[in-house]
Amino acid sequence: MRYLLLFAGDQVAFNAMQPADAQTMYSEIGHWWSKHSDAGTLVSGEQLEPPKTATTVRHQDGDIYVVDGPFIEAKEHIGGFAIVEVATLDEALDLARTWPAGGSVEVRRVVERG
Repeated sequence: MRYLLLFAGDQVAFNAMQPADAQTMYSEIGHWWSKHSDAGTLVSGEQLEPPKTATTVRHQDGDIYVVDGPFIEAKEHIGGFAIVEVATLDEALDLARTWPAGGSVEVRRVVERG
C-alpha cells in the first residue's frame, strides 16, 4: 500500500534557526531520505518552496479566481511530501515517527485505482 507523508512545520521557527542548526537538520533529512530510498520504501517525494510562493486557483460559486498566496493562512505549512510503499498503516506511522525535522507528519493512504 502507498501512503502520502505530508511534512509540516512552523515557517517562523524555521526562519529563526541558526545556520548551523539548519544545516544539521538538512543533513539528518538527507540521511533519512537516502536510508528509506535505498530500502525501496520511499517511492518519491519533494521539498516545496515556502507558502509565500504559492498561487491558489479557487472555484467559488461558478467563478474561478487566481490568487497569490497559499489557500489558507496557517502557522504551520507543508514543506514537502513523500510517497512511501509499505504493508500497513502502522509501518507508515513508524516511518513518520522517525522524521528528523520535527513539526508534524500527516499520513494518508493513497487511493489505489484499478
